Formats: sequence, structure tokens, C-alpha cells
Amino acid sequence: MTAVRDRMDRTGQTQERTRTVAEDALERVLTALEVRIRRQRRMRLADGEFLVLDPGAVTYAYVLSGEVRTRLTAAAPPTVAAGDILLTSGRAHGTLTADGRVTVLLAELDLVGDAAHLSPLLPDAAVVYGFADQEPAVAAMLPYMGVDAEGELITRSGDLAVCRMMAATVLTSAIRAWAAGGCAPDGWPAAAGDPFLDRVVAAIHADPGREWTVDALAALGAMSRSVFAERFRARFGRSPAGYVTSVRMRAAQELLSRGLGVSTVSRELGYASDEGFSRAFRRSVGTTPSAWRSSHQSVSA
Repeated sequence: MTAVRDRMDRTGQTQERTRTVAEDALERVLTALEVRIRRQRRMRLADGEFLVLDPGAVTYAYVLSGEVRTRLTAAAPPTVAAGDILLTSGRAHGTLTADGRVTVLLAELDLVGDAAHLSPLLPDAAVVYGFADQEPAVAAMLPYMGVDAEGELITRSGDLAVCRMMAATVLTSAIRAWAAGGCAPDGWPAAAGDPFLDRVVAAIHADPGREWTVDALAALGAMSRSVFAERFRARFGRSPAGYVTSVRMRAAQELLSRGLGVSTVSRELGYASDEGFSRAFRRSVGTTPSAWRSSHQSVSA
């Protein structure tokens, strides 16, 4: 009987430690979230009208009124109604179609700074039902966020900074509600923690233009090439080379949005030619660097 009780005590202690680790990891993820707004609009849709989500963007779509049907590359509930919020990480893309008359706040974001490597930890696609009830203070801001698609943008000094902080607050609250609702995978996000891989990822983000070979990354992580490649893919769901490319493309978008030329960005990110950079950018983003820069240089919040 004593042995059974000891096992139960040890099991309870282990579960408590696991919960504490997961809570600490979630706190680190939420604290690190920093965003740049690609686009944020309040959209009024008639029955059957649809929105195409921006591939590669971290997106939230909050339904202010009505109901939308989802059609995404990742698994997602078929409908999202007023008071619900849809999250996508950029790995999922597709459309939202109005079922009747609908008003939606659509925000398409980039994770920047220390948050840039957090995208793999976010759900491909998820809906937080009753977000307005779970996060009433945050939900109260949402009808006033973004730009009315039918109106003109009037800016004041500091508007962009305020809008970025508000968008980060919404994203943070939605992720917290998603995790608290039991929708996250077991151990998320603590199960992804690996200090050796964290060191590798930090180095990639610090110098995306460096010629990162698998051997060099494995050595930085103090692992053999095969062990490193396996652990990296298990954590991030892609190869090390694929991850380096994704970081470079995010960095390219950031530099292009500042108005830098294609050749300058290409050299900054270590490409041997503008053609090679343009091909990689088009494969990743779906359009050419110059076309992307033209449409994203002036980002409205």
C-alpha cells in the first residue's frame, strides 16, 4: 500500500512539474511575441463574397458579425461565427467565405525580432470559440482596430506603434485562449524546447545571410549531422536548409518593406545573384521581390 501511495505521489509530482514547465514555456512564447502589420482591415462582405488569406502571414480573423465558412489547406472548423477568432500560422492558406452578410477584422502579420523563430510553434489553423467571452477586454478593442476597407486612413504620429501593440495583444490573447482551452498538443510548447537547437536558431536569425551548411549548423548545436537533422526536423517540421530559407525570406520581406532594392537585399542575404534570390523568393512568397515591395512598402495599420 505504501509503495502504491509513493508511486501516486511521484506521479503527481511529475505531472505538476510538467504543468509548471509548460506554463513557463508558454509564458516565454507569449512574452516574445512582437509583430509587424502587413495589413489590417475591417471587411464587410455580402453573401458568398470571400477573402483570400495571405500565404506566409500569421493571421487572425475576428468575426464581428455574421458567420464565415473556412476553406484552408490545414484542418480547421468549417465555420467561424461572431465572437470567434481564427488563427493561422502562415503554413495554412485558403479562403473565408461569407454566409450571409458578414463583418470581419482581418489582420495579417509578420513575427519580428526575437519572435521570428516562433512561427513553427503556432498552430497551422485553429479557432477560439467564444473569444469575446473569454477575453472581453481584448474583444472590446477589436471593433475599433484596423482600417475600414471603405474609408480613408487618417494617421496621427504614433498610430503604427499603437496598432502594432494592439495587434500583438490580440494575438497573444488568442494563443493563450487556444492553449487554455486544451486544444494545444500534449506538452506544447515545452515539448519543443531544446537549448542546443535554440542556439542554432538564434545564430540563423542573427546572421541569415551567412552560408549555413548542415555541417556548420550541426557543429554549432554540438551534434552529429544525422542526429542534428533528425532533431531539427522533429522540432520544426522542416529541414535545416528549409528553415534557413524561410528565415531569409522573412528577412527579405522586412528589408524590402523598408524600400531597399532587390540587389541590395540579395547581397545582404548571401545570394550569389539577383536571379537566384528572386527564384527563391518567388517559390516561398508566390510573387517576385519587386512586386512584393511595391505592394507592401506602405503598410497600413
